[in-house]
Amino acid sequence: MKCFREIAIAVLVATLTGCGASSESELRQWMAEQKSQIRPKISPISEPKQFIPESYSQVATIEPFSNQKLTQALKRDSTQAAANGALIAPELARRREALESFPLDAMTLVGSMTQTGQPVALVKVENLLYQVRPGNYLGQNYGRVSKIAETEVTLREIVQDATGEWIERTATLQLQERSK
Repeated sequence: MKCFREIAIAVLVATLTGCGASSESELRQWMAEQKSQIRPKISPISEPKQFIPESYSQVATIEPFSNQKLTQALKRDSTQAAANGALIAPELARRREALESFPLDAMTLVGSMTQTGQPVALVKVENLLYQVRPGNYLGQNYGRVSKIAETEVTLREIVQDATGEWIERTATLQLQERSK
């Protein structure tokens, strides 16, 4: 054990003497030599291109920033808004039905039947069963029942497209088979 301590102390002393001040001065001298030998290579910047202004060749047309151009754009937007408003306005003015509070994917078509010659669909929502007839509303997108078949209910929905315009689309509620 004593021998092992002596060897460890000898190795430690030898290591510390190798890190003396003489090697630091050699390192600084080598760094100075390398710094003096290195010369950066910089490529020259190319000449800038001469700017040649273009004349406005559409003098006869409406200027893009004039009041006349703005008025035309506002008229076009107002006619589109009026057309869109005509589609959604009746839906906003009527009283909402109970099944319009639920999204279509929360509803399940469990069957259909005929009452007094009129087709009736049986729709289940939150463990409650509702009778739905053509003309009733379903879902949160102003979906009006247009057709009831034996295995599906077809709706006409009014939704906004990517540009914000109101459009009609067709949606269906399919009969769900019970899994055991």
